[in-house]
Amino acid sequence: MTSTTDTPGTPGTPGTPGTPEGYGELRAQLATLATEAFRPELAEIDRLSTAEIARLMNGEDATVPAAVAERLPEISAAIDAAAERMARGGRLIYAGAGTAGRLGVLDASECPPTFNTDPSEVVGLIAGGPSAMVKAVEGAEDSKELAAADLDALKLTADDTVVGISASGRTPYAIGAVGHARAQGALTVGLSCNAGSALAAAAEHGLEIVTGPELLTGSTRLKAGTAQKLVLNMISTITMIRLGKTYGNLMVDVRASNEKLRARSRHIVSLATGASDAEIEAALAATDGEVKHAILVILGRVDAATAAERLAESDGHLRRALNAGPTTAT
Repeated sequence: MTSTTDTPGTPGTPGTPGTPEGYGELRAQLATLATEAFRPELAEIDRLSTAEIARLMNGEDATVPAAVAERLPEISAAIDAAAERMARGGRLIYAGAGTAGRLGVLDASECPPTFNTDPSEVVGLIAGGPSAMVKAVEGAEDSKELAAADLDALKLTADDTVVGISASGRTPYAIGAVGHARAQGALTVGLSCNAGSALAAAAEHGLEIVTGPELLTGSTRLKAGTAQKLVLNMISTITMIRLGKTYGNLMVDVRASNEKLRARSRHIVSLATGASDAEIEAALAATDGEVKHAILVILGRVDAATAAERLAESDGHLRRALNAGPTTAT
């Protein structure tokens, strides 16, 4: 178990990390967290059949969407604020430790292939650096200073959004990231799974998705992790919709980096336009494979250069670009 403070005190002093007194204080803190609560009714779960345990887990997981639904107004407000900043050139930056950090890195890494963002636009920071994705880095989560240094390395600006992620809501790395970002004028979001968390209090937008005690005591990779994944899905996906990265529910900014995505690109153009295969191939060839541009070429009845100009003028919003001239769709 790692400590909750950032700097060690004098050995033997009550509350000093690494001493019985210090660990006693930490245990007392953890005892107040719903995510750490012990469930005596599950004390003999290891004696159940695999099917029975699976049913229990499935039932537990089914409660998570309802917990997220209770915070949709707060989630929506945070997304609108983040999208506004990103439209001005800001970045979306996730910061967390352990499972929470890995979920942030995962969400960030999915944005380039899904929405054709530059890897620098959506960034995932995990306490301890990339190696912490597969192996725990001792003490990294306990350092607010490490979080500040990681953000400073990114040259944080006031147009950026920093989302601190922590199931407990008390992880120093996540709290430190939010506190440092807020001091720099960046937008801050604190995503936790306990009510009254320090992380939510430190952020401009506190998102507390209360998922309750876990099937395995304190294993927040379970319900809490699922809740965090659902909210991160919302933050990135809806932000990208607001930025014009989609046309309806089509991923028109998808990056065709392999055969599967190249096939998906053609399918997206077909769904958006109803054009023949020959028209689709010609439009994609003329636009260097850019799905959004190809759709505008077909529906707007313009050449590739004009399509590029209209999309630039509409800040990449295909629907706006289509409304700028003759179209066959609304």
